Amino acid sequence: MTTKVITGPNTRFSYLNANEPKSINGSTPKYSASLIIPKEDTVTINKIKAAIEQAYKEGESKLKGNGKSVPVLSTLKTPLRDGDLERPDDEAYKNAYFVNANSPHKPGVVDGNRQEIIDTSELYSGIYGRASITFYAFNSNGNKGIACGLNNLQKLRDGE
Repeated sequence: MTTKVITGPNTRFSYLNANEPKSINGSTPKYSASLIIPKEDTVTINKIKAAIEQAYKEGESKLKGNGKSVPVLSTLKTPLRDGDLERPDDEAYKNAYFVNANSPHKPGVVDGNRQEIIDTSELYSGIYGRASITFYAFNSNGNKGIACGLNNLQKLRDGE
């Protein structure tokens, strides 16, 4: 089992920060994307669920911390979220799940022919492609859960 997932080709990149890292509320600047995955892409959704389970198993000692037991996965914050429930007024998230992925390191970005994209204007919120992401456990400042790291992006087509 692995904690790495490559999403399907109909993943939409929203709130894309692949050219420059962005700081949120004064935090360390990071590269990031909200990856919108259609609910009908069950292959990707199932891979993500399995990777979250694997990250939970691999991170049990981190999640336990100084406690006596490991919290149950269902009680932890996990990155796979339902767009219909959490963003009901946003058309882009309708009938989709989403994962917010980030990294302190610039993601590799290629086109459909796996050629590096140099022109930063090619990368904007709304494009479609595949994302390479990794899931891992965290336990920081009293917050515990599974997070999603952003590795690489492949732009396959333009969007709105």
